[in-house]
Amino acid sequence: ENRDLEHAFSKFAKSGRLVEATVATDRETQRSRGFGFVKFESKQDADDAVAEMDGADLGGRNIRVNISRPGGGRGRGRGR
Repeated sequence: ENRDLEHAFSKFAKSGRLVEATVATDRETQRSRGFGFVKFESKQDADDAVAEMDGADLGGRNIRVNISRPGGGRGRGRGR
């Protein structure tokens, strides 16, 4: 799954490089959680990827693509 994600986004690494592509998996089952992260060396490459890939088909699914924000997580849940 990581390679599929990397392949889909690698064409946007024009002025830098695609640093990492990771699909989030469940700790217990190791199955995909339905989202992932792609990290580019260049902000412009990341912006281009968002503009072109948001709403695109990837493996038979329409995907949402946006820029993650530092500290934008939902916490750890369950009162932690």
